[in-house]
Amino acid sequence: MIPQVRRLTAVCALGAALAACGSAGPTGSARPAPAEPPASASPSASRPPVLAPGPGGLTPVFEHGPRTQGKTVALTFDADMTADQGPRAAAGEHFDNPDLIGTLRALKVPATIFMTGRWADEYPTEARSLGNDPQFEVANHSYSHYAFTDDCYGLPTVAADKMRSDVERAYASLHNAGVPRPLPYFRFPGGCYDQRALRALSGLGVTAVQWDVVSGDAFATDADAVTQQVLDGVKPGSVVVMHCTRSAAPTTERVVRAVVPELRGRGYRFVKVSELIGESRGHR
Repeated sequence: MIPQVRRLTAVCALGAALAACGSAGPTGSARPAPAEPPASASPSASRPPVLAPGPGGLTPVFEHGPRTQGKTVALTFDADMTADQGPRAAAGEHFDNPDLIGTLRALKVPATIFMTGRWADEYPTEARSLGNDPQFEVANHSYSHYAFTDDCYGLPTVAADKMRSDVERAYASLHNAGVPRPLPYFRFPGGCYDQRALRALSGLGVTAVQWDVVSGDAFATDADAVTQQVLDGVKPGSVVVMHCTRSAAPTTERVVRAVVPELRGRGYRFVKVSELIGESRGHR
């Protein structure tokens, strides 16, 4: 969840809590056989675009697309669930949001879902449905939504020597749930990262995907305020971070219903993150 933004030279962090998304509609037929995540990160046969590594091979970071190549915007939704939330899910708490996914489908809005491995373990049918729907693309959001820095809004942390394996474990869970082509994009839990984290993921082939528009939907109760925040922030090439969970982001489906027609009326076209990266300089 993202209550606020702060930028540092070495750390780009956003408040993080727990959110998730679910699917509505057909779930497909037979589950694809799990595949080894190539270097955990280049799992698509179509070779989706990634940014070139930074100096010294550091994991590259993507925040938004080109500002001068037309009015495009990518809506992204974090599907968060931590390793210790199983009892809450068993007690009836919903970390999915089928109504939101159904609305995106009805409005024909493509979107990028950043999914934790733990969420895929809990909701394999929904994960498989999203992963097999060409309207969506599924990317990696860690296994248990633990932070990759020591100071990330109170989240538990992943040790530096476990960061790579955490990302690999998330890809394994996505494949096991039936997501056939999880993209080589990774979103740090809470948006928190530093040079140590970027170095730890070097060689995996992932592009770290951040954002330039914070929706403010986490724990929000005023859909109109969230809608206005999104509309005020969007620029050509923007990446909007939102959440899809009935328990912790209850206004998001209403926000999408308001934001989509308004932005379309302003001439914006909704795209996936992969398209924005493909339009960016330095991609491969």
